[in-house]
Formats: sequence, structure tokens, C-alpha cells
Amino acid sequence: MDPQDTQVIGDERPVQHVRAEAAALVPAPVLPAPVTHAPRPARKRWPFVLLALVLCAAGGGGYVWWQQLHPPLPLGISVSNGRIEADEIDIATKYAGRVAELRVDIGDLVESGQIVARMDSKELQQSLAKAQAQAEQAQHVVDQARASLAQMQTQKTLAEQEMERTRSLLQNGWTTKEIADQRQQALDAATAGLAGSQARISEAERALEAVRHDVALYTVQIADNSLIAPKAGRIQYRLANVGEVLGAGGKVFTMLDVGYVYMDVFLSTEEVGKIKVGSDARIVLDAYPDRPIPAKVSFVASQAQFTPKTVETRSERDKLMFRVRVRVDPDRLTAHADAVRSGLPGVAYVRWNSDVAWPARLQPAP
Repeated sequence: MDPQDTQVIGDERPVQHVRAEAAALVPAPVLPAPVTHAPRPARKRWPFVLLALVLCAAGGGGYVWWQQLHPPLPLGISVSNGRIEADEIDIATKYAGRVAELRVDIGDLVESGQIVARMDSKELQQSLAKAQAQAEQAQHVVDQARASLAQMQTQKTLAEQEMERTRSLLQNGWTTKEIADQRQQALDAATAGLAGSQARISEAERALEAVRHDVALYTVQIADNSLIAPKAGRIQYRLANVGEVLGAGGKVFTMLDVGYVYMDVFLSTEEVGKIKVGSDARIVLDAYPDRPIPAKVSFVASQAQFTPKTVETRSERDKLMFRVRVRVDPDRLTAHADAVRSGLPGVAYVRWNSDVAWPARLQPAP
């Protein structure tokens, strides 16, 4: 032991004892009581396992059911999505004028040649009446010229006969040279008058022809003020109202040509290289999934282009595609013109191998 630890302080007790007493006077730190947790019951995991099994079974069954409804396409048929479209035709005015009558409205089916609207043609009607009156007057002038021609023809015939008799008398010495000269002058005058009458007839006939052309022109203009549907189709937009004044080329209606309905799709280079114009196709619309529509390939682009964002491709690597137009059979369109709608989404199937039969779900209904 160190001698310093045994030295006497005050009461001469050892320093070691003093330190022990001081430590006894300091209170001991209070430690928190240990926390005890109640034992957790064991979790029952079998319901979750059962639910997972049920979901897997349902998913597998659904996949099998979907595969049965949509079996994979055989090799030789390509597919792509698009929208059904029909050509739009603007029915517009040829001449400036006021809309006098509208005979159809939006959604109406019209036939080829049907009058759908009329423009105000009162001024043209008056011009036509004036031209018709001028034509009648020109016809009278022609008639008069022809009557004058007949008269001059008679005078010339008489002058020729008198001249012939005068020549015979002159040869026998029964008339004078003076009378023969007079007969010759009368014949020359009749010949000249006949030629003048023929010229007046030609002039009158040309004037009559010109006036008749005016009549025909006004008639055509009046007919052009009756707006007709150039083809059978459905009125899609009405762009003018009765009483509106339109300029030349002003649009009155926009119609859909129900005889030319198609779908533009985009296919890859590998597929387009096997497709030809006239290849068989089918169109299935989302609105009628159980009614495949027979169609034919009517156009195949000769140059590739970027794929539109609205077209779903099999791979992101298919950046450049070829546009293919699939047109619906016109005879079928004629029979179902009331069902034609533009803009309906759907899918087009193109068969580039004629030896491959169409699946049963793509067989058209009779």
C-alpha cells in the first residue's frame, strides 16, 4: 500500500476509509425496470396462401379461355390496328349566291344525283327569259331571210328563162341587142340578190345560234344552283343555313362516301414485302367484334415512314413501317350503307399467303 494512503487526516483515519464513507453517502442511480412484452401469437398464413392459389388458378383459367376465344393466327396472316375511314366530299356552290332551300340535314342518307340544297337563282331566271325572247326574235329573222331567199330564187329562175328565150330570138333576128342586154342585167341582179339572201340567212342563223348558246348557258347556271349529291352517302356536316350569302365555292354540306370505306394500317418491312394489291383481308371493328368485314388490299406504300403513335407495334424496334390500305367490298357497303361509321377503331387482318385458310372467327357472316 502507498504510504500516502495511510496518512492521518483530521481524526487520523486512513484516507481509504474516508473515501469509502463518502461513496456510501452518494445515492445509487435508479435504473429503469426492464420492459417485458407479452408473447405474440403465431400468424396464420394459410389464408394468404389459399388466396394466392385461387388468383393463380383464375388467371390461368382466364388465359386459357382467352386463348380459346383468340387463338394465335396462322403463319401467312398479318394484323395491325387502325380506324375505319370514308372519303369526305364537300358539296359547295359553283357561283356566289344566297342559300334558298336546304332539303337534307345531318345524318341523312342521300342517293347519287339527289338535290340536297338550292341557291337563289331569280336573276338567272330573268336572264334566261331575256335570252329566250332574243332567240325567238332571231328565229323570226332567220325565217324572213329564208323567205327572201325563196323569192330571190324565183326571180333568178324567171330571169334565166327570159334570157334563154331572148338568146333564141336574137339568133333568129327577132329581137334587138338592147333587149338581150336588159335581160342579162335582170339575170345578174337576180343572181346577186340570191347571193345576198343566202348571206343574210347565214348571218341570222349565227345570231340565232349565239342566242341559243346564251339560253343553254343560263340553263346550266340555274341547274348548277341546285346542289346535288355526287355519290351515295351520309350527310356529316351542315355548314350553311337558309338565307346565308356564300361566295363561289362556299361549302354547304360535307358528306361521307359510303361506297369507298377503308382502313389504313402500318406493317413492318418483313410483312409488306409479301403483300400485294388485291390480297384478301378482314376488318374487325371494336364495336362489332363478332362481325368480320371482307376487304381487299387496295394500296401498298412504296416508301417507309415513321410509325404513328396511335399504332401499336410488336416491338419498339419497328420504327419504320409501310402504310397499307384495306378497302371494304363496295357491294357489301351498298347493302349496309346505314351501318357505315367513320372513325371507328378496329383491327385489320391481311392474308399474304393464299394457301392459308381464314380462322373460323374471321369468316364473314353470310
